[in-house]
Amino acid sequence: MGEIFVVVEHRDGELREITQQMLWKANELCQSLSNTLTAVIIGGKDEPFIQELTERADRVIVVEDERLKDFNGDYYKEILYRLIQERHPLLTMIGHTPWGMDFGPPLSIKTGFPIATDCVDILVEDGRLKAVRQIYTGKLFSKVSFKESDGYLITVRSGAFPPDKAGEHKGEVIKQEMPADLPEVGKEFIAFEEAAAGEVDITQADLLVSIGRGIGEEDNVAIAKELADMMGGVLSCSRPVVDKNWLPKYHQVGTSGKSVKPKVYLALGISGAFQHVAGISGAGTIIAVNKDKKAPIFRVADYGVVDDLFKIVDALKERLAA
Repeated sequence: MGEIFVVVEHRDGELREITQQMLWKANELCQSLSNTLTAVIIGGKDEPFIQELTERADRVIVVEDERLKDFNGDYYKEILYRLIQERHPLLTMIGHTPWGMDFGPPLSIKTGFPIATDCVDILVEDGRLKAVRQIYTGKLFSKVSFKESDGYLITVRSGAFPPDKAGEHKGEVIKQEMPADLPEVGKEFIAFEEAAAGEVDITQADLLVSIGRGIGEEDNVAIAKELADMMGGVLSCSRPVVDKNWLPKYHQVGTSGKSVKPKVYLALGISGAFQHVAGISGAGTIIAVNKDKKAPIFRVADYGVVDDLFKIVDALKERLAA
């Protein structure tokens, strides 16, 4: 029986949601391949989330040392290399995050295992693993095959899978000390700085009216803001709006902004690049308005309107004012 590794991502004593998402998918893969699911924690002594992971994995390997409390990609690469050499997992799943992008490719070089990055799905076809990636800014999906190897590495895009608990697990906890003979690392953790808080917190809003490049010009932002106020919602945006300095960074939704979970997400003039879509995976109902009927946002929308966003905004305002 083989084994699938999920590298646990955490910060300040809390699991990052990408970890739960990977565990959900790993559970599905393990059932298809008759493999066991192993969560790998590299962290400080007695991390508080270990018990939670035993309910999501068959085995939890904990490599602990106070030097590992804060992330260091060099340590992760060396420790994971040794665990892979020892246990020979078929697949090692890593978050496609700043953490994973730091140590994932060097780990591929060190192990000699092929790596597929920024994947939105992992399939089993004829007993072999295949990865699904988006290309052309999300307009097409590409299915990737691997060369024959003893093991494979995949980095998983945030938001690709639900964070729900899957399967019945009572994971065995295996604690290990940090290897004493690790080579010296070339990085040193100094401090973690939270982004400055803004005037609004879009992560707490039940209704978001979000604007993208289709808003056209800065003067039109006020039109969307008025609609958001009339609906009792909060204004948010995609990255191009922030890049043009039309709204502050704390309004931005997406992988380089904030992940949101409103009950209703109204997307106005947003094309739906994967970086943005990843940030709205937790939304209850997504309503998209875009003139381009082929816009990727319609793939994730519950309701879609192919029309000029200003016509829709005016119609909504008229109804709300009545």
